[in-house]
Formats: sequence, structure tokens, C-alpha cells
Amino acid sequence: MLSEERNRILTSFSSGTPMGEMLRRYWWPVAFSHDLKSPDVRKVRLLGQDLAIFRYRDGTTHVLSDSCPHRGASMSMGIVENHGLRCPYHGWLFDGKGRCLHQPGEPAESTFRERVRTTAYSAQELGGLIFVYIGPDPVPALPRYDLFCWDDAIRDVGHAVIPCNFVQVLENAVDLDHVAWLHGRYSQWLASRGVADEIPEMFTQINALTAFDRTDYGILLRRMLEGQNPTADDWAVGHPLVFPNLLRLGGGGSYSFHIRVPIDDETTWALWYTAYKPGDRATPGPEPVTSYPVPWRTSDGEFLLNNVEGQDIMAWMTQGKIADRTKEHLGTVDAGVILLRKIIFEQIEAVAAGRDPMNVYRGDAPDIIELPQEHEKFGNGAAYLADVMAATQARFSPRKNEILQRFAMARSTAPLAASQTPVPGLIAPS
Repeated sequence: MLSEERNRILTSFSSGTPMGEMLRRYWWPVAFSHDLKSPDVRKVRLLGQDLAIFRYRDGTTHVLSDSCPHRGASMSMGIVENHGLRCPYHGWLFDGKGRCLHQPGEPAESTFRERVRTTAYSAQELGGLIFVYIGPDPVPALPRYDLFCWDDAIRDVGHAVIPCNFVQVLENAVDLDHVAWLHGRYSQWLASRGVADEIPEMFTQINALTAFDRTDYGILLRRMLEGQNPTADDWAVGHPLVFPNLLRLGGGGSYSFHIRVPIDDETTWALWYTAYKPGDRATPGPEPVTSYPVPWRTSDGEFLLNNVEGQDIMAWMTQGKIADRTKEHLGTVDAGVILLRKIIFEQIEAVAAGRDPMNVYRGDAPDIIELPQEHEKFGNGAAYLADVMAATQARFSPRKNEILQRFAMARSTAPLAASQTPVPGLIAPS
């Protein structure tokens, strides 16, 4: 368990708080590129701060504080002009660097505008997402993680706003034992009562052994399922949590980032960002990124529990908007959670001492950062893809059938049929 003070430090993200200052050293996705037209402006909220993101006619993107320094009206309700964003209240115009260019109503000879600025932040786009940086100068490089950069992938992204704290969502990422219970046994229980369809059997497999290896980028999660041997991808390869907010998952030709974004202390934007590689050569260049909302409530307001992410969301939210860790009792299965918290507090201490936390890139950042991931996840081979798309938030994707069809077409031309592909690391029954 944590003390009340340590729990407050862990879950408070506003400017000036230890956790808030540490998290402000990173770039965060706040919107999809295709949602911000040219010209356009919209409001986003990150780490408890309200921001106005706007795009000029030339396609460039800028970020200002949402509060006009004149009398506090919302800049995200303003007018995008050729050289800046004009406040709707009194027409003050600010450029993308926060400089005041025009103050209607002030005398022509006035220099007042030269003494007024608003706060401007950095914005970049990568992989169909708009990232912003709201921390101190100098601005670090935006990490180019592999899924954001591939040219030969179909990118399909589910997303949802979850009314609970970012950390309890993140802690779920390093909890390997919940899979067999929340998504396995619980699904069987729901199915027995006719509440939801049973999730595929692969989610019911019990971990015989788990490992949480500390790495330069965060934590590598590995498991050996009952009936597996050490050559299985689940143990030999594993998948990483990339600090502070990315979980890498996938298999069977799908590669995913579970991205968590702290909107404020009680709200998290969750993204399930998947890059599919069917292996066809019909589309030599990158395809447009598509996005879709992921529902987590039924029509009568109950939790929607017929998919993995819906079950996760239920578990996150029923801990409360901010989990009270003074009442918890951690055990052996919580080794990943314990390690994650240790890393978080270490990064807070690094920032307090004037150092960069982990995964902050300066100078010449790598052109692309490749990350490990199982290919034969749960020993399930090519069958994993269809099963996981039926069982997870991907079931809500408008492109689900198209993606499966493209995989089927690509595999039908392969020398070895997918059903004949051997599954490494699985011990044959005696």
C-alpha cells in the first residue's frame, strides 16, 4: 500500500506538482490529425491545462493557452486567420509563438500589444496524431516509435475518454495475471448468465511464470503459460511498457500501442493504436489513419462487458475516480505494479534534481525506435488475429472485416497456409 501523501503525489498532475512536472517533460498525443481541418481550431485538455490547437491554411499546427490574456475568454472559440488566432471576445490576435499582433480599439500609436503575450507550446504530427509539449525549454525531440513511422501498415485507432485517474489505467498495463481472470474466468461467468459472449479460450490460459525486466525504456513483460516452454514468444520475446504511457502488444500481424493520456486528475484519454501488416502489396505507401470511438456503456448505462477493453474499463473505474492505494494489499502477482511505481518515483526525483527522466530524447534522436513484441502471442499463431479482433475493442472498428479480408487474401498466396504454420514453444500434449 501507499501512504496518503505518496498516493496524492502519484495521482496529481497539475503544474507545480511533482508528478505533473515530471510528466510535462514528455510529448503527448492530444488529437487526431484528421480531426483538425485547415483552417480550424479546437480545445483540448492535458494534465489539467486547457489548450487551443489551431491549424493555418498552410497546414501548420500551433498551440496556445486557451485563456486569452486580455480577459480570459476561450481562444479555442476564436477565429483562425492567416497569421494567428483571434480571440472572439474583443478581437485580440496572437500568432503561433504567443505574440500579440493586433488589439482592435487601442490607439494606432499604442505599444500596448508589444507588452502582452500568451503562452505558446510546441506541436508536431506523427503517425496521424497531433502531439504537444507543454514542459520547460529546451523542447526535446519527439520519439519516433516504430508503429507511428511504418509505411507498409494499416493504422486503425480506437479511443475513449475514461473518467478515472491515468495511473490506475497505466498500472493495468503491467498486471499480467488479470488476463486469465478478468478476461478469461469472468467472461465465462458472464457467458453462463447470458450477459455476454464468451471471450476466446486463449484469454483463459494461466501464467505458470511471469517476469518484469527493467529496461532502458521501461519494463519488459514476459510470461510462460501453463503448457509452454521457454522458447515461446510469450517468454522469450515478451512485450514492453514504454515509460511513461505506451504499452506495446499484438501478434498475428497486428502491432498495437495502448496509449494513455492524462487529461486531468480524474480523466484519461485511452487510445488503442494498431498498425496491421497483412503482407499484401496492393498499397505500397502509407494509408490514411482511421479512428473510431470505443463504447463502454450499454444503452441502459451499464458497463459494456462483451470485450477485453470494456472489462478493463470496468476494473479501472470501479476503483474510483482516483484509486485509494492506502487500502490495498499487494501480493506476488503485483510485481509489475510495484516496479512501475518505483520507476515513477525515481523519475520524479530525477526531475526534481534537474535531470531528464527516462525516454526524453535530446539532440539527434533515432530515426525510428524499434520495439520488441511477441508474434505468436499466447502460442496462438495466425489464428490470434481473428480471435483478438472479435474479443477486443477492434470489434467496433468500421474496418474490421476489410482488415481480416486483406490478411486472408495475403495468406492465401503464401507458400504455407496459415493453418499449417507451426507454433513455436508450445509443448504438445502427451
